[in-house]
Amino acid sequence: MRVPPFERFRPFMQLAAVFAVGMIVGSVIYNSLFHASYNHLWTENRDLQLRLAQSEEDLKTLKKYNKRQTVIKEIKIRIEDQDPPLNELAVKEVTQKLQKELSVLRGRSMFEIDSDSKMARTLLDRKLYEVREKKYVIQIRTMLVSEGVLQIWLDMRPEKTG
Repeated sequence: MRVPPFERFRPFMQLAAVFAVGMIVGSVIYNSLFHASYNHLWTENRDLQLRLAQSEEDLKTLKKYNKRQTVIKEIKIRIEDQDPPLNELAVKEVTQKLQKELSVLRGRSMFEIDSDSKMARTLLDRKLYEVREKKYVIQIRTMLVSEGVLQIWLDMRPEKTG
């Protein structure tokens, strides 16, 4: 019995190898596009969840204190922009944690904010927050109360290790 020469099948083997490499490269590109779109969707969903929770908390507070004009009804936290931009998700998570910690100031008189702001400044000065296994340090820059809204400007930086 005679075996056919293998040289005859070489062009077919090269074509099959190019096809297999193309399939692998195509699947890698498709997978990276899928993960990028999923990550964007997950980040947007998390942002909307945080905004919804904040809006529900504000609505509850506004309903509770709608007759009193001189109380803190809403707390807005603003994190100042950094030169290397921070992760948006980390900023949102830290903002949510701060909202929970500062919720004790809701319903307090605006005229007594002096003692409360000193306490908050002392408690939150150089405080560490951990988001997704990365630590961030915050520092209060400014606190301002007007028309029942307490606005707080913060610096947020990644913790320097070493």
